[in-house]
Amino acid sequence: MLCFLLISFVGGVLAVHKTGVDLGVIDHGSIVWDEIVPFWLVLLFCPAHWSWQITAFCLFRFFDIVKPQPARYFDEKVKNGLGVMADDVCAAGYTLVILAILRWVLE
Repeated sequence: MLCFLLISFVGGVLAVHKTGVDLGVIDHGSIVWDEIVPFWLVLLFCPAHWSWQITAFCLFRFFDIVKPQPARYFDEKVKNGLGVMADDVCAAGYTLVILAILRWVLE
């Protein structure tokens, strides 16, 4: 699964960049692959219960919107497919850390 995610990420960097250039906006709102691939990573490590998955989704969206560093750096400074994909990978990382802490506290 990790190999699939890596291939999806690299392919996403290329596809997102090309699509952004063609649309004239590098991080166009209609491009969602940058959110799908990192959330698959979150779900890979998320406990298989709907309450954990909803929590994971809410956390991911929170971090994707707030963009704590280094996500903000990628969003503001890296204006290509890598920057578009990487800010969501950062959101996934923050989500996984919070999920791990919650799991440690609750279980």
